[in-house]
Amino acid sequence: MTTIVENDLAVTFPNSVSARRFDDGAIHGLTHCMKAVDFIVEFPDRMVFVEFKDPQDSAAPEHQTRDYIAKFKSGVIDDQLKTKFRDTFLYEWASGRVNKPIDYWVLIGAETLSAADLLIRTEALKRKLPLTGPHGLPWKNQLLRQCAVMNLARWNHFLPKFPAKRRTT
Repeated sequence: MTTIVENDLAVTFPNSVSARRFDDGAIHGLTHCMKAVDFIVEFPDRMVFVEFKDPQDSAAPEHQTRDYIAKFKSGVIDDQLKTKFRDTFLYEWASGRVNKPIDYWVLIGAETLSAADLLIRTEALKRKLPLTGPHGLPWKNQLLRQCAVMNLARWNHFLPKFPAKRRTT
């Protein structure tokens, strides 16, 4: 099994999948001008960009958690998520590694978010990336196959083969 970990959050993938941390400046070397998703996971048929956001991290003060969730619900975080995807896509494309469809999965460690909150943010992110080209027509070269914003419960519901959990210290 391959497990990716960021602070208190962890997701496990089968051994047939390769995963690499991407948001480390020593790895991509362009933190001065490009944002990065946390991980790139390669399946035989697709690449998945994975971003972890954890406002309920055990080290986070309660007021910081409330503030982040309010920003998240208002859509303020959407631009950050968009930029992380676009810069990572551009980096991988320029490196010659975009040779299969890409999915973008955002795992937010906030159990207080409802399914409706997560769906609203997913739909807003789809529009910002954008999933389709002008006038809703498909791109000639697809940027992104799908994206989803999920908390732990939704992740484990929709992606049960790749369990996510909060690590205990």
